[in-house]
Amino acid sequence: MTSHDMRRATNRRGPRSLAPVLLAAPVLLAALLASAPAWGEAAPGAAACTGCHGPAALGSAIPSLDGHAADEIVTQMHAFRSGERKATVMDRIARGFTEEETRAIAEWLAQPEAARHAQP
Repeated sequence: MTSHDMRRATNRRGPRSLAPVLLAAPVLLAALLASAPAWGEAAPGAAACTGCHGPAALGSAIPSLDGHAADEIVTQMHAFRSGERKATVMDRIARGFTEEETRAIAEWLAQPEAARHAQP
């Protein structure tokens, strides 16, 4: 038997080998969604901030926002927006939010992480 024949024989299982995975997929998806963070409660745009500024940012050049007060976050966003604070991308990001959106994001980010991820 050649290596080509061996590969062909190995691949003959086809769709039947996926059957257990496909049958389990809805159960696995439901379990993942049940344990997922409650991002629906986040202010629009706020969840994106935690991608760079979340707890994983600790020890990197990008500061974590955990533990920062809402007023402090708003002040820094104003500084980025006005150009008072120099940045690589935050100045452009800050200009993309209205005052109301900035305040809502800051209020959400100022909550303890456990509260931000709590199920409604």
